[in-house]
Amino acid sequence: MNTTYRALKLGGLLLGLGLSGGVLADEYYSIKNGELERPTGYREWVYVGTPVTPNDMNNGKAAFPEHHNVYIDPKSWKHWKKNGEFRDGTILIKELVSVGSKNAVSGQGYFQGEFLGLEATIKSKKHFPNEPGNWAYYSFSDVTHKNLSKTAKPFPAAACNACHESAAADDFVFTQYYPVLRAGKGKGKAASGGYEDKLNNSYVEPRGGK
Repeated sequence: MNTTYRALKLGGLLLGLGLSGGVLADEYYSIKNGELERPTGYREWVYVGTPVTPNDMNNGKAAFPEHHNVYIDPKSWKHWKKNGEFRDGTILIKELVSVGSKNAVSGQGYFQGEFLGLEATIKSKKHFPNEPGNWAYYSFSDVTHKNLSKTAKPFPAAACNACHESAAADDFVFTQYYPVLRAGKGKGKAASGGYEDKLNNSYVEPRGGK
């Protein structure tokens, strides 16, 4: 194998691995003609939390009554736990899950039911240079909550970003509701769990009968 061929082959390999100096931001998503292709394999990513605002606690009119199972792509998680910020190219996936049974052997509560939809949030200067924080928001859910589209167009920025900008704890992301992100911010190896003895929480043990 001559030197020139070896160099070309190595260069192609490094480019394919994203090690050629210009790492592609789109490793975990693909946007074509302004539409995001529905990501796959996201349940293998890093799970960060499941907030829920049920109808029962919001006069039957909750804006988001489902459980939201949220995942972050592995590369962005690695960047977050090292630097405490969301990298350009971050994608967060949100699976919508209905409130199912409210009774279990452990007692009453809000337990997950069936999958209802899928949403995504992406930070990209390349694709959204004029959006606040370079974030855009997508939904693959249909109005019946029974099907997912293969592609999605971003919501108008005003539909989502105003709330995110005013109330989110970190760079348009509600990290205050995702304990994995909150506890892992800039913590390095400790962010992966099991390395710390103290939980550093504000929990107070309730007194019996009250």
